Amino acid sequence: MTRADQAASYFANNLNCAQSVFGAFCEKYGLDTKTAFRIASGFGAGLRKAEVCGAVSGAVMVIGLKYGQKGPEDLDAKKLCNEKTLEFMNAFREKYGEVTCRGILGCDISTPEGSQKAREDNLFKTICEQKVRESVKLLEELGY
Repeated sequence: MTRADQAASYFANNLNCAQSVFGAFCEKYGLDTKTAFRIASGFGAGLRKAEVCGAVSGAVMVIGLKYGQKGPEDLDAKKLCNEKTLEFMNAFREKYGEVTCRGILGCDISTPEGSQKAREDNLFKTICEQKVRESVKLLEELGY
């Protein structure tokens, strides 16, 4: 099973978009999946406010696992992690046009009306699953 397939499977089995992307990489970087799922729990649905896509947030957490600052004195890692985060964010926006949940879905799922529209139009199964897969694939293209 590919990492993108694993992430899509997590998503299809009641994990949010951030949990799904983060969970697909966490063990590679020394974090168990249960802990990863707990950490990423609040990042789905654009932080529950249709802001930065949860799949993108999950990817940024992966970047932190690989390059993140280990303490206050680790300024080189801080700088590198910031650069790698910007690289991913810019590449995602360039490839897919948008990084916010509301922009990707075309509706604001933090509102009852937007959430209903997303359910009626099956956006979580179609668009969200696609963004989970695309986030994983982009991370892999960038060497994660």
